[in-house]
Amino acid sequence: MFSKSCEYGIKAILYIATQSIEGYRVKIGDIAENSGSPEAFTAKIMGTLARHNIVNSLKGPYGGFEIDIHRMKQIKISEIVYAIDGDSVYNGCALGLNECNALEPCPMHDKFVVVRNELKKMLETTTVYELATKLKSGKSILIR
Repeated sequence: MFSKSCEYGIKAILYIATQSIEGYRVKIGDIAENSGSPEAFTAKIMGTLARHNIVNSLKGPYGGFEIDIHRMKQIKISEIVYAIDGDSVYNGCALGLNECNALEPCPMHDKFVVVRNELKKMLETTTVYELATKLKSGKSILIR
């Protein structure tokens, strides 16, 4: 459903959020290790997320990535998805056709429109803070 970049980006943000709640900044190597992403790929994704003001990036020996807890409560998962994948998850065809729409639908079009709308609603109403606190409480996991 999401690109690999987007999956890694969401995992990275959630890991950073769990650490930020505790008052820690995290280095790129820690993010990569705890999100299951290659380090160079993680660095590229983090650059994108920093440019979209989803995460703060601080340089230097005491630098790293962090998210202010107040900002964490405002950031919706949809912002991360949009920063990395754009709006393709809301517009793409379930079967990957180039020209799928209401006038020329693929066999799954009508049912997939419903799924996409529910997905969009869920992503637009779920905050980074909500998911980070779930992780912190042990009610969910980030990697296996």
